[in-house]
Amino acid sequence: MRIRNSMLLAATALTLGFPLGLPTNSAQAETVVRYGISMADIPLTTGQPDRGAGAYQFSAYTIYDPLVAWEMDVSDRPGKLVPGLATEWKVDEADKKKWRFTLRQGVKFHDGSDFNADAVIWNLDKVLNEKAPQFDKRQSAQVKTRLPSVASYAKIDDATIEITTKAVDSFFPYQMLWFLVSSPAQYEKLGKDWDKFASQPSGTGPFRLTKLVPRELAELTRNPGYWDKKRLPKADKIVLIPMPEALTRTNALLAGQVDLIETPAPDAVPQLKSAGMKIVDNVTPHVWNYHLSVLPGSPWTDIRLRKALNLAIDREAVVGLMNGLAKPAKGQVDPSSPWFGKPGFELKYDVAAAKKLVQEAGYSKEKPLKATFIIAQGGTGQMLSLPMNEFLQQSFKEIGIEIDFKVVELETLYTAWRKGAADEMNANITSNNIAYVTSDPLYAIVRFFHSGQIAPVGVNWGGYKNPKVDALIDEAKQTFDVAKQDELLAQAHAEIVDDATLVWVVHDTNPHALSPKVKKFVQAQHWFQDLTTIGLE
Repeated sequence: MRIRNSMLLAATALTLGFPLGLPTNSAQAETVVRYGISMADIPLTTGQPDRGAGAYQFSAYTIYDPLVAWEMDVSDRPGKLVPGLATEWKVDEADKKKWRFTLRQGVKFHDGSDFNADAVIWNLDKVLNEKAPQFDKRQSAQVKTRLPSVASYAKIDDATIEITTKAVDSFFPYQMLWFLVSSPAQYEKLGKDWDKFASQPSGTGPFRLTKLVPRELAELTRNPGYWDKKRLPKADKIVLIPMPEALTRTNALLAGQVDLIETPAPDAVPQLKSAGMKIVDNVTPHVWNYHLSVLPGSPWTDIRLRKALNLAIDREAVVGLMNGLAKPAKGQVDPSSPWFGKPGFELKYDVAAAKKLVQEAGYSKEKPLKATFIIAQGGTGQMLSLPMNEFLQQSFKEIGIEIDFKVVELETLYTAWRKGAADEMNANITSNNIAYVTSDPLYAIVRFFHSGQIAPVGVNWGGYKNPKVDALIDEAKQTFDVAKQDELLAQAHAEIVDDATLVWVVHDTNPHALSPKVKKFVQAQHWFQDLTTIGLE
């Protein structure tokens, strides 16, 4: 099942078409890094990017800042929450549904206007208040489900805002990682037009967007006035070039048309290394799996079939397909995570056990179960989507389960994911193949497995309900003791694995391939990477 790309590399490397006028490093006095990204288009640049979590590293944490940020400049340990546009945040001890955020003073948007509490409230209205004149349906669709706890918000003074949650939620600060702040003044200046704002955005981030050609490139230029001097970009400019196909990205790097790429073609890794390229990866809280519908009428309401799918997978072979750039999954999180717990059901390769379970459920290779899964053709985070899915399709067929694929563009897949299995968009679809980050409690456990997060409220896509899991999550959200939180989440995770709630395949290692010109790059233990750390010789 290996996909052999290496024979195509030399033949196609010099025939690729790229945007005319793209600067080359040798012709520039300034340092320009050309980055081949695994997206079909530049993510939305108005403040809340589309195209999933992976997009945040490209058009979010470059142009904009969140109130609460994630530490992304360390590679030898997991990052943690750090101050962003808020210097501190704390819960009200008298009413633990209220959170106060103290805002950073002296920060300017790229257009020169002031960042303050009014700007934060304006941006919250932009994505949460449909009656607000600046409300943007497109941005709201990207971030509203990432802010499920927000009940209300208010300005206390120019340097303070208060957000009230729907219930006590100790994990709430993690939600604020996803909320970015764009300039109200720039929006007004551009005639209150978000389409115009997209090509002339204004945030507070370390880069300014200086050129945008949809589906071709985005040019990010260092913001010399950035408030965080420790995070000033190492390069003068970074040019993002959408290249959704792994082979295209790999060829471009070999041909010297880009300086680094994400997710190189696995079979080309030896050739890349022999050409002097450096392969960099790291422990990554990111899981590639199938969300299963457990709504009435779905075959996956039968736990025997859910377990059979998990037992049919040779995960080491999938890692081999990725040329080692992946790690077998034992659950939603890695066993090294404090949230792993002690599940009784072990995710292992056991074809005989899988066939037995399928037969007990009334199916076999002679009388197969047939189902349709929706998958992406590719994109950031989806690894080798089509080859991996085709490999698993054959694996499932061996045990009497025949899967057809509905292949869509990644953004369409995200839309189907957010709407949930019950939506008419997913009629006759019983599984959604989406890969995502699992770096914090909210993203690892809460919004995928709590019954209160069934889509479209959250992304419990398949309608999973387990009262014990709900109770454990609810208790964790009401305690502010981290050790106790970890213990409760570990118990919840064990229940989730024992239920074979999803089909877990592998964890990504987020590989990047770097030209010898790239001398500086911090590969964080996260799906997000900080583009300010990239620098040339």
